[in-house]
Amino acid sequence: MAGGGFGDRGSPGASGLREPAPGDGAAGDQAAAPGDGTTAPGGRTTAPGDGTSGTGAASAPSGTSVAAEVSLAVAAKAAAENFPVALRVLPRRYRRHLTALYGFARLADDIGDEPLPGVEPGGTQAGTAARLRVLDALRDDVTRGYDGTGPRLPAIRALAATARECGIPRQPFDDLIEANRQDQRVKRYQTIDELIRYCELSANPVGLVVLHIFGAATAERIRLSDNICTALQIIEHCQDVREDLANGRIYLPREDMERFGCSEADLAEPAAAARVRELIGFEARRAARMLDGGAPLVGTLRGAARLAVAGYVAGGRAALAAIAAAGYDVLRDTPRPGKGRTVAGLVRSFVTGR
Repeated sequence: MAGGGFGDRGSPGASGLREPAPGDGAAGDQAAAPGDGTTAPGGRTTAPGDGTSGTGAASAPSGTSVAAEVSLAVAAKAAAENFPVALRVLPRRYRRHLTALYGFARLADDIGDEPLPGVEPGGTQAGTAARLRVLDALRDDVTRGYDGTGPRLPAIRALAATARECGIPRQPFDDLIEANRQDQRVKRYQTIDELIRYCELSANPVGLVVLHIFGAATAERIRLSDNICTALQIIEHCQDVREDLANGRIYLPREDMERFGCSEADLAEPAAAARVRELIGFEARRAARMLDGGAPLVGTLRGAARLAVAGYVAGGRAALAAIAAAGYDVLRDTPRPGKGRTVAGLVRSFVTGR
């Protein structure tokens, strides 16, 4: 589940602001070998059945074709997303660039999490290899956007135009793809430090790109943005415990689970036991401190940039309030903030600058 930060899973979880950009077409490429499900991602290798050469090419869909199909599916879901409502208040030039960013992030996340055409469901070795192959195809299309050869996926063409116009370096896009690769291989995190390093791939790059879009990327702002993004990612982890567990992942640090006496079986229950609620409360309060630590970023910005970042901060705070209002029981139902609370928080953050 990558792509938190100034957004959720390829868009914004905690803030509830999401926008996938339309994209279809094709991109081509090689594959990565599956990991062992427990260790961090290594280098790229070629897997059989990548649709380009070798045994299995005729029967397995290529990373190119699957990426194109997922891109079409992302475009089809655009109308159901609620980020366009927030985007309407921003100048058109910013809306276009943010739409390209969230379209890319959502595409990468869907490749990492959602059912893929021709790919075995579940966490099988073959399914993992196929997802890594498609993520490689996506990364190769990003390469084409930066080396001048021209991306094949419309979503990446839009992203390349944004990167070119806003002077965005390639690294944050590579990091977002790498976060989704890590999701295929690393299913548990022992410590909060390990989880924060994951957030440096899955969440912080989104904030960095947003700052570039607004022409506001300075070292101090990036530092504050990283606090906000990591906080939003952890908030999303708290909200989505059930969904993540269904995908075979737990983002709650094992050391924290042990501290509160929680087992993995506890997370599979239909309602949270007291010890689980205490654990989620602990994680939520830590995220709140991180969010407050980054919130002064709002006060360094003006105009549309200030409005956008105030919205992200307000979304995170509203999500934390929703989690608390549910008694920290995130298993019975997923706590989601109401728009009224989020809008009120946006106004407060914009005015106070934090």
